[in-house]
Amino acid sequence: MNEEKIVTLTTWLEGKALTGAIITDFHSIAYLSGFESDPIERVLALVLFSGKPPFLFGPALEVNSMKESGWRFQAFGYEDHENPWEKLVTHIKDATSGQSFALEADNLSISRYHALQSAYPSASFNSDITDQINHLRLIKTPAEIKHMVAAGHDADRAFDIGFRTLTEGISELAVAAKIEYDLKKSGVPAMSFDTLLQFGDHAADPHGATSTRPLQQGDMALFDLGTMTEGYASDATRTVAFGDVSSQAKEIHAVTLEAQLAAQSQAKIGMTASELDKIARDIIIKAGYGDYFVHRLGHGLGSSVHEFPSIMAGNDLILQEGMVFSIEPGIYIPGVAGVRIEDSGYMSHDGFVSYTHTSKELLKF
Repeated sequence: MNEEKIVTLTTWLEGKALTGAIITDFHSIAYLSGFESDPIERVLALVLFSGKPPFLFGPALEVNSMKESGWRFQAFGYEDHENPWEKLVTHIKDATSGQSFALEADNLSISRYHALQSAYPSASFNSDITDQINHLRLIKTPAEIKHMVAAGHDADRAFDIGFRTLTEGISELAVAAKIEYDLKKSGVPAMSFDTLLQFGDHAADPHGATSTRPLQQGDMALFDLGTMTEGYASDATRTVAFGDVSSQAKEIHAVTLEAQLAAQSQAKIGMTASELDKIARDIIIKAGYGDYFVHRLGHGLGSSVHEFPSIMAGNDLILQEGMVFSIEPGIYIPGVAGVRIEDSGYMSHDGFVSYTHTSKELLKF
């Protein structure tokens, strides 16, 4: 439970003369309350109040878990046959007569917003607390960074498992399954996202899914993976060679590596996210592959694998000590190959400190 951050948010509510906030993003709820659960189709909410204790609300089947998570305030549940929004509003009215609330506008769907309005027609929901939560999560504490360093260690173990599993004819899915099985067998509770394996020109699709494609001599193999360790995420990518690969594949790997190392070594407190993106992008453009670098340089991560900020052109956010994000340039040429090289790390007074350490050179297996 992150009581200090809850106090920061309630202070913001008081300054805005708001009654409270209804937080519905399960990542935000986990970050603030310590209770981790993806409710899928069910409703999970953390309700904060100005000058009053908060409460958790969710499926009745999870109330005991809420209480055992370290949450020291009230926790309420609803059963599947009940209208969750009506029951949530009942608990809110029991706590306060105020009727002005902030929401996470980028999380609450239109249908759920209408359901909340229908259950509480006299209330106003005109304020957005998203930016405040994003900025709270932006700067990590030393304790949070320690958890992420541990997650990086697990990611490095995942690469080692995957590399040792590469054999001719094995499928992308089989390698991913081996990585996840061995990690979970050793005590890693979860991946931070579905492990992505792409062989050969399949890797030219940056967000393609792991498939049954078999590994062949001359393929590049792209590994994009991460773990959840002690509630915090790692995310890293390596691209390796299986046998002798083409000269063009070697070239785009070399250019991608140059761009990644340059951005990583030149990241400094006080520069903007846009300036950092430009360092890597200019190298790739100069090499003639600018049209094949089709995404931002990086993204924030913490208690979830993708969060604020985006390291990209046009973002003038100033890099600060304690920010955690990825640096992951890539070149994707349809019909040829795709290469991405990624480390996640944190900003220190000395620059960017990666917490994944597997070699980024073009390893050959």
